[in-house]
Amino acid sequence: MSGGGGGSSAPGRFADYFVICGLDTETGLEPDELSALCQYIQASKTRDGASRFISSTTEGENFEQTPLRRTFKSKVLARYPENVEWNPFDQDAVGMLCMPKGLAFKTQADSREPQFHSFIITREDGSRTFGFSLTFFEEVTSKQICSAMQTLYHMHNAEYDILHTPPTNDKDSCSSTGDCNGTSVSKLQRFNSYDISRDTLYVSKCICLITPMSFMKACKKVLEQLHQAVTSPQPPPLPLESYIYNILYEVPLPPAGRSLKFSGVYGPIICQRPSTNELPLFDFPVKEVFELLGVENVVQLFTCALLEFQILLYSQHYQRLMTVAETITALMFPFQWQHVYVPILPASLLHFLDAPVPYLMGLHSNGLDDRSKLELPQEANLCFVDIDNHFIELPEDLPQFPNKLEFVQEISEILMAFGIPPEGNLHCSESASKMKSLRACDLVSDKRNGNIAGSPLNSYELLKENETIARLQALVKRTGVSIEKLEVREETSSKKDLKIQCDEEEFKVYQLNIQIREIFANRFTQMFADYEVFVIQPNQDKESWFTNREQMQNFDKASFLSDQPEPYLPFLSRFLETQMFASFIDNKIMCHDEDDKDPVLRVFDSRVDKIRLLNVRTPTLRTSMYQKCTTIDEAEKSIELRLAKIDHTAVHPHLLDMKIGQGKYELGFFPKLQSDVLSTGPASNKWTKRNAPAQWRRKDRQKQHTEHLRLDNDQREKYIQEARNLGSTIRQPKLSNLSPSVIAQTNWKFVEGLLKECRNKTKRMLVEKMGREAVELGHGEVNITGVEENTLIASLCDLLERIWSHGLQVKQDRSCTAFVLEDRASVYSASTQIWAFQTTRRPTLHKGKSALWSHLLHYLENRQRRTTSGSFSTSGILLDSERRKSDTSPAMSPLRISLVQDMRHIQNISEIKTDVGKARAWVRLSMEKKLLSRHLKQLLSDHELTKKLYKRYAFLRCDDEKEQFLYHLLSFNAVDYFCFTNVFTTILIPYHILIVPSKKLGGSMFTANPWICISGELGETGVLQIPRNILEMTFECQNLGKLTTVQIGHDNSGLYAKWLVEYVMVRNEITGHTYKFPCGRWLGKGMDDGSLERILVGELLTSNTEVDERQCRTPPLQQSPSMIRRFVTISPNNKPKLNTGQIQEAIGEAVNGIVKHFHKPEKERGSLTLLLCGESGLVSALEQVFQHGFKSPRLFKNVFIWDFLEKAQTYYETLEQNEMVPEENWQTRARNFCRFITAINNTPRNIGKDGKFQMLVCLGARDHLLHHWIALLADCPITAQMYEDIALIKDHTLVNSLIRVLQTLQEFNITLEASLVKGIDI
Repeated sequence: MSGGGGGSSAPGRFADYFVICGLDTETGLEPDELSALCQYIQASKTRDGASRFISSTTEGENFEQTPLRRTFKSKVLARYPENVEWNPFDQDAVGMLCMPKGLAFKTQADSREPQFHSFIITREDGSRTFGFSLTFFEEVTSKQICSAMQTLYHMHNAEYDILHTPPTNDKDSCSSTGDCNGTSVSKLQRFNSYDISRDTLYVSKCICLITPMSFMKACKKVLEQLHQAVTSPQPPPLPLESYIYNILYEVPLPPAGRSLKFSGVYGPIICQRPSTNELPLFDFPVKEVFELLGVENVVQLFTCALLEFQILLYSQHYQRLMTVAETITALMFPFQWQHVYVPILPASLLHFLDAPVPYLMGLHSNGLDDRSKLELPQEANLCFVDIDNHFIELPEDLPQFPNKLEFVQEISEILMAFGIPPEGNLHCSESASKMKSLRACDLVSDKRNGNIAGSPLNSYELLKENETIARLQALVKRTGVSIEKLEVREETSSKKDLKIQCDEEEFKVYQLNIQIREIFANRFTQMFADYEVFVIQPNQDKESWFTNREQMQNFDKASFLSDQPEPYLPFLSRFLETQMFASFIDNKIMCHDEDDKDPVLRVFDSRVDKIRLLNVRTPTLRTSMYQKCTTIDEAEKSIELRLAKIDHTAVHPHLLDMKIGQGKYELGFFPKLQSDVLSTGPASNKWTKRNAPAQWRRKDRQKQHTEHLRLDNDQREKYIQEARNLGSTIRQPKLSNLSPSVIAQTNWKFVEGLLKECRNKTKRMLVEKMGREAVELGHGEVNITGVEENTLIASLCDLLERIWSHGLQVKQDRSCTAFVLEDRASVYSASTQIWAFQTTRRPTLHKGKSALWSHLLHYLENRQRRTTSGSFSTSGILLDSERRKSDTSPAMSPLRISLVQDMRHIQNISEIKTDVGKARAWVRLSMEKKLLSRHLKQLLSDHELTKKLYKRYAFLRCDDEKEQFLYHLLSFNAVDYFCFTNVFTTILIPYHILIVPSKKLGGSMFTANPWICISGELGETGVLQIPRNILEMTFECQNLGKLTTVQIGHDNSGLYAKWLVEYVMVRNEITGHTYKFPCGRWLGKGMDDGSLERILVGELLTSNTEVDERQCRTPPLQQSPSMIRRFVTISPNNKPKLNTGQIQEAIGEAVNGIVKHFHKPEKERGSLTLLLCGESGLVSALEQVFQHGFKSPRLFKNVFIWDFLEKAQTYYETLEQNEMVPEENWQTRARNFCRFITAINNTPRNIGKDGKFQMLVCLGARDHLLHHWIALLADCPITAQMYEDIALIKDHTLVNSLIRVLQTLQEFNITLEASLVKGIDI
């Protein structure tokens, strides 16, 4: 925020216009229709429209709102000069912002203190003009106006009486307003009334300066001294015209890096402007913001602004709104707010709060309504700041600003040095408020207090009663940082040597401002010290880059984030997605040479260069170590020098060529000024010619005007209009024309912008998700991938919330909905036996309101009206009936697609407390189920409901755009998201199990008691006993994540304890994900390899697989890793034999799969268990190695690989006992091998011989021992006995090749799933 405006060929004047606003006695009392209209719309929900003139002014108001408190139209009474070409006068905007609430009337009984406030007018090109206004009260001399006010009072009282009869029916009203049966006089007094015979009537008037730059303190002094001149008993030394002429035509803008002194009516006024290598001009008191809000709230508000949330400031004081807004945007340096910016929102523009774009707006409070009465269209992404009450309401999911604790501490130290308590002055402790007048550095050097100058000040002694610092210290101590001594900055300014021209209080404001701003700027300098390395410079010329701007990536986000400390990522990953960051980088790309650079960018880059020179550490290595600001002294010194030695003194005010008798004034009344002397300035301005060469002025103007790019006007206009985010195009609502057609046009822009944003977001998310695969197909660039998936989904949720908030009617009453839902939930739980959810919780209304969730609830309510409770209970879901063995169909019944059921799942998650949280969870669940577009289409198919909830111009009622929007969302079905499963890790989820035994070979006679244990990436179920006759069941447990393995077994009881299981299927009943775990093996003593339990590895089925499943229920043998018989039977032809080449290839592919797994980013990795134990996994490949050339056994005798390994173990143990060990290395390997075989044989689990082999391979891979064991076994005499000569294990060349391949696994840290190594302690 540069504090600079824009315009063409401005002559460098301090002020462009002097304006007077107030009551036009010729037109009389006019109601402010636009302000009244907003109030009328609110009230017309419950009342009929009004027909008469007077009632139309009161229709939107409470009848206890007296005429003195009503809104009347103010007019621009005069402006000097009439117009200037470089800054055309916008009468509507100035009139509206000078007196945003219109005219105010008061009597002698009311307080009539003058009020100062500033405002901003933002032009369509983004350049700004600043306004400074002083509002005071003058006595009304017009008898017609006084009579009209009296008449309004009579009418008001009459209407009030009609509304409040009989008084007995309205006890509250009587009790709150006094005696309802009192006299007329008591009524008038009660209503803060006006009696023409007794009272003096006063009306507000305002004098205002419109300036190109924001010299707030100087303008305030000018206006206050002008007002003082008309209220002071002594007339001013010169007529007022002389002073106004002087400020308009003879006082120049100070050049960059210079100070200026000019004369007010009663004293000199000084202002100074930073040089081009300092932080931009900012003249609002930062102190006030920290006193009003406290450090913690300011940092949270600052974070919201950086992440481009909607921000609504709320205060009774216009100047507070402006100060907070300007401070927050100034502290963002080097970034600039790119969206709607209206620090003072006039009453007539309240509909703009409906805008579905980021905004920073200020809303005036009347001091009576509390927060709950504010009807805001959307609150999920809103940061609400009640400035007067020291209160801030934050949006959901706000990440923490990097190094927040240390950052808050550094700011607190500065504030303490200036006597400002860190928690602010409104609700601070007594000890803190005592300190306000006490400078900490005075304490340091005050020998009477026992302190010696220069010695550190003990923070505990000084601050032990200060709550914020105490809390801060406790937090920092927990992080392990010592802050026993709190640094308190001593003043570095040598005021003994330099005589400052302004008063000390003003100088302190300058000092505090620059110190706080330097601390904030230093955060970004440290965080983005290496940003230039990651800027992607375009290959083509500017024009073609510009044309394809939307498709281009301008910053390597993934690489930048990979360099950042872990704690920074939640904030930074979202910040890099903002429009302000994109614009900052665009600016960098377009400004190659130093002269061409935007001034803000030049300052930032020079600071970054200094940091790089000072940093001893490698610039690209980022640490989270907090670097304090070191530039404060230098910045303070620059200001001090400018204020000590004034560079320019403007021409003094002088007598003008005025007619005799003019220039007189009446005490207490601002005079009618002589327009002929004020309408034109001097023919030539010597000062301007001498001190501000045309070249400097022109260049400075251009730089102020060109905010983003160095292009010709047409191209710049195109860029501004076509910027990626809609907020760039609508910086501020146009104040001059508020006809319905203009409002409609603005809303149409919003609709188009939302659609465009949706298109860009879906495309971006798909490219991110598809990663390199997408790049290979020609979508996007290699460096686009890797941004947090969670961040992108969160921003999609924000977009949906904004779409659902656009054009929303005033919020509906939700209490009935809550009741309906509770009722529905209990009906549902009663009709469903297999669910164990508690559904009796009554939904409560929390802070986080959501337009999308509200719409879903209304949809649900409508559904209930159309459906009887009996028929509803089965409408949402296809219930699974328990299947017995005799059931002929082993396929799992499909889940029915149901929007209502998905809502129910979300409502049953007790961890989610707010409506916003529920809406986001529902979006995530719908995306994971690939149903988001379908569900939203179903929701919007209730046209009657949409009409009831949304205004005609709302996005959701624009049919073409809505269709396109749903079509864009449909593209998410092309990729798999686990955005629900991976986020809600602690919730309870129902799982449905189907076990399919073989119908052949006596499966139906099975007598043992089976059990099952299911494992996933997030945990496992533990052993679940399966009732003997049940093969299908549903149970509930904490979210297991993506499922990986199933352990299945039985207790070997009964006469027929043999069980041939074909496969097991498990389905997550919330997400619908179904996993298939093939088996095809016996479980039973004396059968197969004698195993009583097996570990099955599963894979997620696609929807197509489920269809195929119903057609062909017996899985083919080759698909299951466990179904390849891992033993040599009498008939070896039962399984395909592979040659050595094929075996080597299988080993290579298995190892390659594991290597690839570890080279992927952690969040993109699949299941390592599948790569080890799956169909083409390492275990399966090594089985082929050991089965190759295995000698055929005798008739009916099965020999397993494990038998061979046990014999090898016995051989090595015997060898060691006989002390015939060849070498030490060999001995260690043999011992290790024997230790592992013994441990696996001693496990209490009945996993069978093939299960033991699988466990050995997994442990060997984990401990990087497989290649040693292969070498050991290749040289073992037992191998010669049990293998043919052609066996792979006996071919030294092939064995060496196998060892080299297995050695590549050594560099990876393989962590095994608990189910694979259960019962083993090695």
